[in-house]
Amino acid sequence: MEEEYKYKTIAQAASSEFKDRGSKFLGFAYPVLTATEVKNKLNELKKQHPKAAHFCYAYRIGMDGTQFRAVDDGEPSGSAGKPILGQIDSAGFTNTLVIVVRYFGGQLLGVPGLINAYKSAANDAIYAGRVTEKWIEDKYKITFDYASMGEVIYLLRQSEATIYEQDLQLFCQITAGIPRKHADTYVQRLSEIRGVTLEKIA
Repeated sequence: MEEEYKYKTIAQAASSEFKDRGSKFLGFAYPVLTATEVKNKLNELKKQHPKAAHFCYAYRIGMDGTQFRAVDDGEPSGSAGKPILGQIDSAGFTNTLVIVVRYFGGQLLGVPGLINAYKSAANDAIYAGRVTEKWIEDKYKITFDYASMGEVIYLLRQSEATIYEQDLQLFCQITAGIPRKHADTYVQRLSEIRGVTLEKIA
């Protein structure tokens, strides 16, 4: 049953290189949680590779699979973004971004050649990174006063929660992801602490 509470992604950033008829395709795979992270990774690569012709990418984020995008960045429609997304999906991954940077080699590859190149670079980048399984989390915004901080932190640690944001002043606020397998239990225990309020984030 534990599989139902976990998802697959890559453990850390990884890269690959694929060549075809002079063109070079550099694949970069990243674990990501938000569209903002996607934008930041893309901007970083554009700074690192100012002479590249195309920055094609795809990502899938979230547990329901509805947050995804596939971008051809000037390549023929469906020849880059979709093949990249296809590799993420065939691996069964989510919270994963793959960007393929192309340096044009002067010779046209045709749509079948492009599909193969982007697919290969994406696949190699994905599997260059170690596969990991992570807990599916329910995200909560937890508000409490300073006096309750010890109890709140203790329960979050016990639940193996991920802390995404925290502001620990006189009035404290933490955004945390509590593993779904026991979220109900820990949400109940947290809400029983005096002065603690929890708001589930979509």
